[in-house]
Parts: sequence; C-alpha cells; structure tokens
Amino acid sequence: MTSPDTAQTPKQYLPPQTLVRSAHVAGRAAYDALAAEAEADYEGYWARLAREFVTWKTPFKTVLDTSHAPMFKWFEDGTLNVSYNCLDRQVNAGRGDKVAIIFEADDGKVTHTTYAQLLAQTCRMANALKQLGIGKGDRVAIYMSMSVEAVVAMQACARLGAVHSVVFGGFSAHSLRDRIADTGAIAVITADEQVRGGKTLPLKALVDDALALGGCEAVRNVVVYRRTGGAIAWQSHDRWLHELTQGQPEVCEPEWVGAEHPLFLLYTSGSTGKPKGVQHSSGGYLVQAAVTAKWTFDLHDDDVFWCTADIGWVTGHSYIAYGPLALGATEVVFEGVPTYPDAARFWRMIEKHKVTVFYTAPTAIRSLIKAAEGHDAVHPRNFDLSSLRILGSVGEPINPAAWEWYHAHVGGGRCPIVDTWWQTETGGHMITPLPGATPLVPGSCTLPFPGIMAAIVDETGGDLPNGQSGILVIKKPWPGMIRTIWGDDARYQSSYYPPELRGYYLAGDGAARDPETGYFTIGGRIDDVLNVSGHRMGTMEIESALVACTDLVAEAAVVGRPDETSGEAICAFVVLKRSRPTGEEAGKLAAQLRNWIGKEIGPIAKPKDIRFADNLPKTRSGKIMRRLLRSVAKGEAITQDTSTLENPAILDQLSEAH
Repeated sequence: MTSPDTAQTPKQYLPPQTLVRSAHVAGRAAYDALAAEAEADYEGYWARLAREFVTWKTPFKTVLDTSHAPMFKWFEDGTLNVSYNCLDRQVNAGRGDKVAIIFEADDGKVTHTTYAQLLAQTCRMANALKQLGIGKGDRVAIYMSMSVEAVVAMQACARLGAVHSVVFGGFSAHSLRDRIADTGAIAVITADEQVRGGKTLPLKALVDDALALGGCEAVRNVVVYRRTGGAIAWQSHDRWLHELTQGQPEVCEPEWVGAEHPLFLLYTSGSTGKPKGVQHSSGGYLVQAAVTAKWTFDLHDDDVFWCTADIGWVTGHSYIAYGPLALGATEVVFEGVPTYPDAARFWRMIEKHKVTVFYTAPTAIRSLIKAAEGHDAVHPRNFDLSSLRILGSVGEPINPAAWEWYHAHVGGGRCPIVDTWWQTETGGHMITPLPGATPLVPGSCTLPFPGIMAAIVDETGGDLPNGQSGILVIKKPWPGMIRTIWGDDARYQSSYYPPELRGYYLAGDGAARDPETGYFTIGGRIDDVLNVSGHRMGTMEIESALVACTDLVAEAAVVGRPDETSGEAICAFVVLKRSRPTGEEAGKLAAQLRNWIGKEIGPIAKPKDIRFADNLPKTRSGKIMRRLLRSVAKGEAITQDTSTLENPAILDQLSEAH
C-alpha cells in the first residue's frame, strides 16, 4: 500500500507568482488587510463591497439591523433588482456582445448566448409570465434540467420580483409536490423531457403526477419548454413557453424591490426528514455571490468559468445563475453527465472551450480518478488542459489523495485548488483559499473568506484552542446568510441559533484549526461523528484514510450503526480501483484495509464491517446519500425516496455484500 505523507508539517503549495501578479487579492498581506478592515469596521467593510459590486436603485443607509436577532436584515432600506444587476448592468457597461453562456448539450451541440441576447430572452419570458398574472412576491417552482432556458427562468422571476424555488430535475413527483405545496407556488416552469447520458427522462409527466397528488391547488399555470419534442400529456393549465414568448417585447422594466425581498427558496434536507425551505434575500445574497465569485475564483474579463453543478442546488444558484453574471463573466453551462459518452467528457470540454477556471465536486473527481486509472484513453493527460489556471472543489471536504491527483493530473501541478466550504444556508463561500493569496494544504479549506467570522467552539459556545476539534460556528451575521426557513421562523432559530451557543450560527459541521497555520479542516457533520467505546471520530477522517490507500481504494463512505459491545460500530462502503471482490478475496481485502486504518488512525478506528461495491449510492449531482447507507448498515428496509439516485441497484449490491 502507498503511505500518505508522514511529515509532521503538511506539505504546502504556494500561489504561483504569475497568478499573484494579476490577482484581485494578491498575496497574504492583501488578504490580511481585508480581514483587518472587516475586523475593525464590520459594517463599513460590507457596505463598501455592497456599493462596489451592486447597482442600487435606492442607496441603502442602514447596513445591518440586529434588533430582532437572529432575524437579521442587511441593507434593508436599499432597493435593487437582481436581474438588472446581472444583465442590464453588463449591457450598459458595453458587454452586450460578450458571450455570457457557452451551453453544451448532452449530445455535444454548442450554442453561445451573449449578454444582450440573454437580456432579451429574459425580458420576453418575464413579459410572458407577467401576462399570466405572475408578479412581485408570487412563488414560482422551476423543475428543469441544465439549459439556458432554466437560467432565463430564474432571471425572469427575479426581474418581476417573483420568488423562484428551483427543484432538482432528479427529484420524484412526491418530493416535487411537497416543495410546490410548501411554497404555495402559483406556477411551475418545466420542460417536456430532459436529456442525460444519451437518455431522455420525463419532467412534464412528473409535474403532472405531482399536481395529481394534491396540495398544489394554488398552481394556475404550467409553462413547458420544448426540449425534446417527446410526446406528453396536455392539461388545461399547460402553456408552451415558445408560444407564450413569441412576439413578447424584448424590454421589461425591472421590479425594484427592497434588499430583504426574498429572491428564492431552496429546499435542503433536515434532521427531521422534512425538507427546509431556505429563504434568501435579494440584496445581501447578491453581494456575497458576486464578491465571492470574483475573489475566490479570481475572475477576470477574459476568463471562461465552468461550475459543473446543477441549478437545482445552491452552487448552481450562486455560481451559475447569479454570481458570474453579476460580474459580466463568460461561463459554461453543461446539460449532461461527466461519464457520457465516456469519462473524458470534462477534459474534452475544458480543451474545447478553453476553460480557465473549473469548479466541481470531490465525488466527481474521485469517480474520474477511478475511470482514468482503469482506462488510459480517458486520463486527463491525453487532453490539452493548458488553458486552466484555477481549480475548485465544492460539496464536501476533498480528501488529500484526490486533491493531489486533481492538482497533478488536471491542473498540471500549476493550478491552485480552491477547496470551498459553504452551505445552502450561507449563500456563498465562507471558508476558502484565495488563489493569489493563500498557500494550500491538501484536505484543508484554509482560512475564512475576508469578513466571515468563523470559529471552533465547544458545546457551550466557548472558544477552543487551535488543534482541538469542536463545533464550527459563525460569530457574526453576514450578507448572504439564510433569512429564515420558509413559513417556520421557530425552526430556523432552533436549527441555526440554539441558545447554548451564545447567538452564534451553528453550521452543523465539526472542524479543527491547525496549531501553526490556523487553517480549518472540516471533519464532517456533527451527527456524522461516531462514538465507538467512548472515542469520538469523524467519518471524514476514516474515509480520508481509506482513500489514502492509493493503490487500492477509489472511493469510500463511512457511517455508524448500533453495536451492543461498543455502542456504535464503524461500517465502511468501499469502491476499489479494480473489479469488485467477492467471497474469500473480499475477506482478505477487508482485513488488509482494517489493518491499514489501524495503522493510520488507531485500532479503535478499524471498521467492523467493510463492504465492496461497484459504486456508491449518489444523486445525479454526485452527492453520496449517507442516510441510505446508514439504513443499509443497520440491515433496515429502504423506505426513503430513492428516485434521485443515479444508480438505485447499488443499494441491493451493498446489502448483499454484507
């Protein structure tokens, strides 16, 4: 087995001097100056950025209102329009002919949309929605796959002051119904079908099923984008998008709204099992999305930025639909999956579109490592990736072995990796390297974004010294933060501001800071901390150790299950870089991996149960469904919704592997 770096001080990667010279935040001194500015005058710091990055119809006078904490308000007396800032502002600045979106369809067809064209499309759709009676404060559900039209739908809602709620196109009819009902949406925007991996999948049919379940009586119109032309059932409330927009004016006066007016609702999993409608504002959210997009990715006018996320998740909101467009950037939007027609799709697209900044998920990276090491033709070294200058990671902590591979084989050893920690609730990056300022340590998200007051505390909110693991909190409110849970202020306060934490925001993640650098390392969710015979261990630590066994393990997920002897037993689900073993061979490899964990972490961390599979249960966006793995580990029947899984059959394989 290949051992990880055993040096006491983790290896650091310094920012390339060529990047530092042109970076928006150039050098550690520049980062320290921004952090000091925020420390000295917190409100003044964010007010300066809000005026620099956002065009206000009515300038704000009040920066932060804490009088009803934790119901914080930012820039409350200012008015703006988010769509105006993303589109009109760019056209007015002379960027009308600049490409805003390079769209690549699943079949490889490419279209280019300029800022002037995107503005015209948005205005036509906004006028069409207005004709249907949709206006300020109305909720609109968007159930679409990745497309220019999906971005336009979000922008059109923002232009009207309507509140959009994007539902990931992989969710089931039941999940969609729950979200439509909870928002009280009066309209749904969808497509006839979506195309992924060469297959057509239903969207409109699932909307029909969702509405038939009941509870969505507020819906008056279903607007359908014709993506494939496939046969669909037609209801009296259905409207074709192309018919609605035909002949509509290409000018639509934006609805100027207060900074605290809700821009969108986005549902995220809750510990109770009931999804939480995270409510984000217009002003503060846009400020944070724009500032973090510019500084974290060091975006310049000639960059081609590609975030591979789906708009159904917050990453697709902040770093596709809003942040890059608010900066006048050129971005890639991709309809398909990274493994179709083969696992070199990402590398071909980077080469074809001359992508300079690439932002993807650790799960995607690890799956592509496995593919590349199993089939040389799809290895990134076979493609010209020289246009890349910055890489990014999002969604979960990236283990050091995957970080090193990403850095060496995709970035050619020259591209900084911005390992970003943030959440649906935070609106934008919270802890992240800045590529021209931060020395990098694989596996660490490094330092808080300037102006974010992150800390590690104990269960009473008391500060913990560097080097000691604890609870990650944010001590001060920030502009892009969640405003409330839709329709449930009490749940918002109890979930994120428990009284024992002294008014700090509870991130729900465990973390530690390095004693020397002060760098943050995220240890996984607090409820993912295992207690084995009185020893507390983060699942991420065990997963990273497994994947550090670089000649064997491609990917791993660790969960706990009840155990009569130790209280909790560790169960590991492992994907190898070779074919899945069975029988005696599987037993030998499991023993080998247990010994490896014992050596790397200690005997107490040895998994009691190791199961091998061809893959892990993931959503179509690449997120590992650990709740399902917990049920598998306990031997329980799967009762949760599995409609979002890319590979439902994997659950049977994992159950049989016991």
